[in-house]
Amino acid sequence: MDKKSKMQAEKHLTGTLVLSVFTAVLGFFQYGYSLGVINAPQKVIEAHYGRVLGIAPPDRRATNASTEGGTGPWGGPEGTLAPPASSSGDLAATHVLTMYWSLSVSVFAIGGMVSSFTVGWIGDRLGRVKAMLVVNVLSIAGNLLMGLAKFGPSHVLIIAGRAVTGLYCGLSSGLVPMYVSEVSPTALRGALGTLHQLAIVTGILISQVLGLDFLLGNDEMWPLLLGLSGVAALLQFFLLLLCPESPRYLYIKLGKVEEAKKSLKRLRGNCDPMKEIAEMEKEKQEAASEKKVSIRQLFTSSKYRQAVIVALMVQISQQFSGINAIFYYSTNIFERAGVGQPVYATIGVGVVNTVFTVISVFLVEKAGRRSLFLAGLMGMLISAVAMTVGLVLLSQFAWMSYVSMVAIFLFVIFFEVGPGPIPWFIVAELFSQGPRPPAIAVAGFCNWACNFIVGMCFQYIADLCGPYVFAIFAALLLLFFLFAYFKVPETKGKSFEEIAAVFRRKKLPAKAMTELEDLRGREEA
Repeated sequence: MDKKSKMQAEKHLTGTLVLSVFTAVLGFFQYGYSLGVINAPQKVIEAHYGRVLGIAPPDRRATNASTEGGTGPWGGPEGTLAPPASSSGDLAATHVLTMYWSLSVSVFAIGGMVSSFTVGWIGDRLGRVKAMLVVNVLSIAGNLLMGLAKFGPSHVLIIAGRAVTGLYCGLSSGLVPMYVSEVSPTALRGALGTLHQLAIVTGILISQVLGLDFLLGNDEMWPLLLGLSGVAALLQFFLLLLCPESPRYLYIKLGKVEEAKKSLKRLRGNCDPMKEIAEMEKEKQEAASEKKVSIRQLFTSSKYRQAVIVALMVQISQQFSGINAIFYYSTNIFERAGVGQPVYATIGVGVVNTVFTVISVFLVEKAGRRSLFLAGLMGMLISAVAMTVGLVLLSQFAWMSYVSMVAIFLFVIFFEVGPGPIPWFIVAELFSQGPRPPAIAVAGFCNWACNFIVGMCFQYIADLCGPYVFAIFAALLLLFFLFAYFKVPETKGKSFEEIAAVFRRKKLPAKAMTELEDLRGREEA
């Protein structure tokens, strides 16, 4: 960011804008909390499931307690997650609890998948702010179900509560980037967009700390732990009453010119709103020349197809990178790597996660989206290979546990550099006002579907593949890197109309397109 752009950005950073963005990303805080909260108290919740169902819980090593004994780094003599059952009855109980636990983890993503398709409709029907207000009811209801889990069939209430919370997060993960991208000035859009990811990792970290067994991750307090993000939902509900509606929504969707100007003045301070109004007018005219864009048209129209493919692939890259395997099962993975107190190592990951997300806030406008995305994917690829080597050789060389730990930390760091924050806001950047809501809905569904697949299947795949499980993610990361190198364009510093125009011009590879844009920028300067 040059000196002039930096001065303009500081000028546009008003108290109302800060409040609006902070309030919106509380939805992503709840998303992060829900991702991380289910990890640390696994042992005590499974034990409670076992008591409710009348079966004995399996001797899991994915717990917040240290492991004693064991014949190998993967928990059992045959590289499985738990030791072999002593009888067919024990084996059946193990499978039942594994099923209920995997469902408790992954049903959150099912809720997100279902609701993500309605993001465009509810966002256009109610407006961005009012829609976020209304969907908070789902978060409060879901957290109440989990908080009261001990007063009924706990497995049913937890699964239902996480499903309802997932419905909220599916809607929120579409509405929040839409709102933040529309209220942010162009010079700050990338930096403010990364705050989605900062909110997620902060939620994960807080859930991990509260999940320690001497805090809330114990047999007495775990329902409170699961339901605590309802506090953030209440806070967001009341703060949203102070936030202005998106000026782009007011001007382009509703045609309320004066209200859009008032909203811009609240968000920008004393800055002249006419430049942004002119940009909105241009976008409105472009949208008016098109018919209403449906999800089907996103895929059938050549005008949108390339942008949709890029939008879907960045979401797939984020989820199938392997990061959610670490978020959901990090305690388990550290224990397999030979760490004596794995839950503290998991919290260490959360701290690193948060620190490097803060760093990415400052990097994203300086280095650009595409460069950071590519750097992050390549770093994760190298880390996944190192993690695999460390886990495979751990039984031969004890010091390989350090290799595995360092690889996990580097994996998380590189994720937060690019593949973590960028997919959440680049989709909103790739499309103009007309196709943006259905595009965000499709991308959100894709993200949640991949999230569900990883959450539901990783534990089984880890049991099957043993220490080679991250080799699968390494192969996928290579494919994602190649796709991003050739297809993902740079969106830094461009208006929504300029970005949309990239896909309307000659269908050049992303690298060539980036070079062309840089050349034009130098000529204009």
